[in-house]
Amino acid sequence: MKLIKAWSVVFIFFALMSNTTLAQSPDISIDLTSTDVVSQGQTGTCWSFSTTSFLESETHRITGELHDFSEMAAVRVVYPEKVERYVRYQGKHQFGPGGLSHDVTHAAAAYGLVPQSIYDGGQAPGQYDHGALDASLEALAKTMVGQSGRIAQESFDAVEAVLDAHLGALPESFEYDGKSYTPVSFRDAMGIYPEAYVTVTSFTHHPFGAPFILEVPDNHAHGAFWNVPLDDLERMVRDALSDGYTVAWDADVSNRGFSFQNGWAIMPEAAASAKEWETLGQMPDELSVSQAMRQSAFDSQENTDDHLMHIVGLAKDAQGRTYFIIKNSWGQGNAFGGRQFVSMSYFRHHTIGIMLHEDGLSKTDKKAMGR
Repeated sequence: MKLIKAWSVVFIFFALMSNTTLAQSPDISIDLTSTDVVSQGQTGTCWSFSTTSFLESETHRITGELHDFSEMAAVRVVYPEKVERYVRYQGKHQFGPGGLSHDVTHAAAAYGLVPQSIYDGGQAPGQYDHGALDASLEALAKTMVGQSGRIAQESFDAVEAVLDAHLGALPESFEYDGKSYTPVSFRDAMGIYPEAYVTVTSFTHHPFGAPFILEVPDNHAHGAFWNVPLDDLERMVRDALSDGYTVAWDADVSNRGFSFQNGWAIMPEAAASAKEWETLGQMPDELSVSQAMRQSAFDSQENTDDHLMHIVGLAKDAQGRTYFIIKNSWGQGNAFGGRQFVSMSYFRHHTIGIMLHEDGLSKTDKKAMGR
């Protein structure tokens, strides 16, 4: 089980550091952190790490219990489907290790959940390296496409064999905390019902108030997102946090405002130099992000689907500026144990999409979605 890392302990650590560092620590008003940050290692599976963390928080919210779920179980479920889809599209489809949050809830629906102690994916947490696995799967998939007209079941069996060799076979039943479970019965005992989760985004190339299939490469499963105005997207996350619900977050991070080392994600364009945005005490006012700015960044591919994370709280700096607190699966190697503070401007400009429990929505939003 991953232990809660209390923010009070972090603040004691900060108190022993310089006044400059103290000035960087925002005042936290909401903290729904349930489990520690776990590194995805050398893999492209941020989608599973972030959404698994999200489901751990959901179980904590629903049952009051802390459990450590396997990130690799969802990977093991989804990867054969990715190969099959790639082959069925005759190689003209996205193939790679990436994915989105709905891949994890799909895996939970199709297979269930298992604890990390039961299924570790063949490597120690934080030391995952899927270089060889990814290369083997890609080679197999391309070979199968090249066998058009004579693809046999044995080829798909080979995919399963490679996954078993690297990750291990998924368990059909197991013992945990003195009880017997199947993956489905464990999922249900944890209070996780995959159909209760919704995905939301905000773009003007599709109408608001309706779902659409989000056009990003890692949406290999063609998942639909409910489309809302940008102000509503931000409000949904704020309201969910205020009501005790965390949020899975997909965003662009390939820009100079995203700094894991410094622990921030900000819009630094107004700064004269990088020094001005290394600390919150020095950072100038950020740009006000409009719906049109956001759409332009997406259309020009300035904003791309880079990385999935987990929004767990809300904070303010000394100037009253608000930040979402995120868990980032790049490990615990910054001053905040792998967490970062995401400004509202950054969130508005760089968000690709979110996932949350339907009960974290307002009654109006829930009704609009037909839920």
